[in-house]
Order: sequence, then structure tokens, then C-alpha cells
Amino acid sequence: MSTLSVARYVDGIRARDRSIVAKSVTLVESTNEADREVAREVLRALASDTGKARRIGVTGVPGAGKSTLLDAWGQRLLDGGAHVAVLAVDPTSVVSGGSILGDKTRMPYLSAHPNAFVRPSPSGLALGGVARRTREAMLICEAAGYEWMFVETVGVGQSEVSVAEMVDFFLVLAVSGTGDELQGIKKGIFELADAVLVHKCDGDNLTRAQVAKAELQAALRYAPRKNSRWSAPVVTASSLTGEGLDELDALINRFFSEQGAWIDAQRAGQAMLSTWRIAEQRLIAEFRADRSVTELAGELAEALRARATSPEEAADMLRARWIR
Repeated sequence: MSTLSVARYVDGIRARDRSIVAKSVTLVESTNEADREVAREVLRALASDTGKARRIGVTGVPGAGKSTLLDAWGQRLLDGGAHVAVLAVDPTSVVSGGSILGDKTRMPYLSAHPNAFVRPSPSGLALGGVARRTREAMLICEAAGYEWMFVETVGVGQSEVSVAEMVDFFLVLAVSGTGDELQGIKKGIFELADAVLVHKCDGDNLTRAQVAKAELQAALRYAPRKNSRWSAPVVTASSLTGEGLDELDALINRFFSEQGAWIDAQRAGQAMLSTWRIAEQRLIAEFRADRSVTELAGELAEALRARATSPEEAADMLRARWIR
């Protein structure tokens, strides 16, 4: 239950008070209806302060070094005077419902820097590994004046494409020698990439990384493009040595310099998509909470167990009951 006033949240966020920013993210993640109402008022008051950050999604298979890359990349941005926020989404156990939330330990530099905000959040059991209120948390961070907004996703496969629904630039990490370099093409992840980064390009892995880069470049020529005016490049980098991070910075700057109109159109589409998703979630919640529907569901459970009806027929009956 929220203990701060709307004005206190708004003033603290605008002042980039990290304690208030953290409380605000907790607020928007809350399922308590009173908290949700306060969160809506806070976001409404901050609407004009949002939309100014570069929104970047970072995904890749577990072990690709997403957190390590963000810590090294973020350090460079902070040294240049920028303010950096990272929303690191941790997978939620389907058994216990818990999450490790350990990303802060993998970003020691960002976690300790006064101009950075790192927030690990549980994914809930949402498709795509993106926490239920990640979009609202992004808006909080933008209103706080963080110019670089990163969303680090779980990285577990095809569902990761959902991150593209809330960022401007989608970076996919690949690691050579894992056998996964081209599998992402089949999964559809690379089709949504604005760039592919072959990570850990150092030491004994240097030659393999260059080979993986060439293979990915060849494969991406045949992948559908989400932006007709931008062809996703493949680059290599090492967070350990810093090699390739200058090229990555230049690539990001070029994208945001050249693709302004496309980004504006994409954000409008993302906002509408988010509206539909929220509406669907609320309708589902109301549907499942309806007393007459739950009573009928109890009756149908026995009929399904006895194979006296099918799930499709049962669903039709639940829908008809709710409409009445």
C-alpha cells in the first residue's frame, strides 16, 4: 500500500531521487488497486516529462553476457555525462513463483554510480520475459531524466520478440561457438533486430567470433526487415577489452540520427498495442472474477473430467454466461 502522496512521487521523480524512483517502480508493479490508482495519477502528471530517452532492448541467450555488456557500455555513457537506467527482467519460476533478481550483482559499476539506476524485476509469468509493468517503469525512469533507457530481457527463446513492442532499438546478442548463432533466425528474434552483436570477441574466441559474424551477415540478407530504411548490421565487441564498443556507440547514434520519423511512428504503434493489451488483461480479469462465471466453471470442471463436453464448448458456455 502506497504511503507517499502523488505530489511527493512526482517531485521526487523529477528530482531524480533514486529512492523515490525505486518506490515509484514498486508502485507501478503493484497489483493492489489503491496503488494502481495512485500510479495512474503519477503517470498522468508526468506524461509531459516522458518520451525523451533512447529506449534500447538487449536480448540474447543466457550466458551471452547481456549484463556484462550493459555494465561496460553504461560506464562509457556515464563517463560522458549521461544518465543511465536499466530495467533487468529476471525469469520467474513456474513452480515457486520466485525470481533470483541478481542482475545488480552483474552490473557492479552501474549499481554503484549515482547517475545510474538499475532495477531487477520479476517477469511474472508473462510471455516474452518482460515484466507486466515494464512499460510504466520505463516512463518513470524517463521522467526522472535518464536519457538512456535499457531493458535487459530474460533471453529464453522466441518469446523474446515481445521486447520489440516497447523499445526503439532492439539489440540481439549472439555468442560464437554455442551452436545458437543461426538458430535465432529460425526463432524469429533476429528478424526484429536493429543490430546483432557477436559478444565475447576476445582471446581464443576472436577467430570464432569473426566467423560467426560472417555467417550472421549472410543469413540476415534473407531475413525480412521490419524497417525498410534500415538494414540490421552485425558487429563484434568484447566487454572485457572494450574492443568494438566505439563502433556500437557510433551505430546507435547513427540509428537515432537517421530514423527519427520511423521511431515516432513506431512509438505511436507501440502505445496503441499497449492499450489493447491492457484492455485485454482487464477484460480477462473481470471475466475470471465474475461470480456466475466461476460458479459455472466449477460445474464444467466435472463435465470436462467426465469428457461430457470439450474445452471449446465449455469456453463458449462461460462466454455466454458472462455476456448474459
